[in-house]
Amino acid sequence: MLSRLMSGSSRSLEREYSCTVRLLDDSEYTCTIQRDAKGQYLFDLLCHHLNLLEKDYFGIRFVDPDKQRHWLEFTKSVVKQLRSQPPFTMCFRVKFYPADPAALKEEITRYLVFLQIKRDLYHGRLLCKTSDAALLAAYILQAEIGDYDPGKHPEGYSSKFQFFPKHSEKLERKIAEIHRTELSGQTPATSELNFLRKAQTLETYGVDPHPCKDVSGNAAFLAFTPFGFVVLQGNKRVHFIKWNEVTKLKFEGKTFYLYVSQKEEKKIILTYFAPTPEACKHLWKCGIENQAFYKLEKSSQVRTVSSSNLFFKGSRFRYSGRVAKEVMESSAKIKREPPEIHRAGMVPSRSCPSITHGPRLSSVPRTRRRAVHISIMEGLESLRDSAHSTPVRSSSHGDTFLPHVRSSRADSNERVAVIADEAYSPADSVLPTPVAEHSLELMLLSRQINGATCSIEEEKESEASTPTAADVEALGGELRALCQGHGRPEEEQSGHLKGPRLQQQQQQGWENRA
Repeated sequence: MLSRLMSGSSRSLEREYSCTVRLLDDSEYTCTIQRDAKGQYLFDLLCHHLNLLEKDYFGIRFVDPDKQRHWLEFTKSVVKQLRSQPPFTMCFRVKFYPADPAALKEEITRYLVFLQIKRDLYHGRLLCKTSDAALLAAYILQAEIGDYDPGKHPEGYSSKFQFFPKHSEKLERKIAEIHRTELSGQTPATSELNFLRKAQTLETYGVDPHPCKDVSGNAAFLAFTPFGFVVLQGNKRVHFIKWNEVTKLKFEGKTFYLYVSQKEEKKIILTYFAPTPEACKHLWKCGIENQAFYKLEKSSQVRTVSSSNLFFKGSRFRYSGRVAKEVMESSAKIKREPPEIHRAGMVPSRSCPSITHGPRLSSVPRTRRRAVHISIMEGLESLRDSAHSTPVRSSSHGDTFLPHVRSSRADSNERVAVIADEAYSPADSVLPTPVAEHSLELMLLSRQINGATCSIEEEKESEASTPTAADVEALGGELRALCQGHGRPEEEQSGHLKGPRLQQQQQQGWENRA
């Protein structure tokens, strides 16, 4: 009896789990791990696969069954952190944005950061004025299709690609003009380097937004950047706190506190409210890690932090990696032949869906000054035959909807700065955390049932296939039940759908969002 129990326990410990990690070029890396494998083991496998040495800027992101995003902790078991049913699906992403991405030692590292910032641009996390947007898109175009060739690139060729959440014909013409006249002869590596140099000057560079509310109930986005803590509200950056001014980060339930000590011994406490306690804890942990990475001189200075004033209460957390200064010193010692880079020019994009199928919308009057939105039912399938990683877009266009940024890195000392003409709202495209209980599902379903259109960014990014009519009807029934006060279905409350396949598709949909 004892031997059977011991052998059963041994088999359980030796069980292997399948893991799929979606990379920045939308390719996938699949491996198997043991039940007790730590996050560091999986991360090292990925970096070896990518031939990446400057790996401290990157991390692995996953979404739990409650649709809350997390960064995989390298000192803990992968299986215990995910809390979902295998096979596991995660994403490889930039976790700490380099303060100067153009100064990275190796081209492979710069290329991966380029892919991340290109995603940020597409999903509305990186805002820019129209002239900057045109230049950034032209750099992407040059890196992917090379020099302008009238034989290969007919009039309007730039309109076939989706660089931003919303386009205008005027912007597309400007992109093509810059590509034709200013970038000829630039190699992909040069174009990517110039792209990074330009992106780094933008006010929202490195922003991974966390939706919150201030003490007055107004919506706000909190973020941690290489330069400090920022708060974006409407079209303004209402707070910019340098890392050396941040003295403490704390959270209690849904409430997040940031303690600031500025010159002349001025001390303030910023208070914000996250959607859920889990979202608040995630915000707090991100803040602890970013502050340690960018502020400290060496990793030996890292200390365990408590979320409460009383050390024996609340959550405790400790950043376990190297700090930025150590990473840069280590990078300077790299001496090897530059690794070969397999660029994503021939890889279909899963995160930036093709809009080549389905009915087209009628044009929107220019007087409305609003971008044409693509129906939620239009083309969620990836580009299967495209020769470019930037997706082909629909022929429907609206007027300019890209915000105009006034401030730059040069005026970063301003406490309040106008960052755009339009409100910063990346939650319309990619929600880092649930803004409210099942609000995203209700929003999408209500728009779909009522026949209203919504932008492609509002839906769950990178779903495996376009929803069928039966799916829509079933989801509509759930929405109507909710509206009638019947409550949320039990499967949704637990973060699962009936059947392993549906459960896996739902989990993958949320994991692809970043």
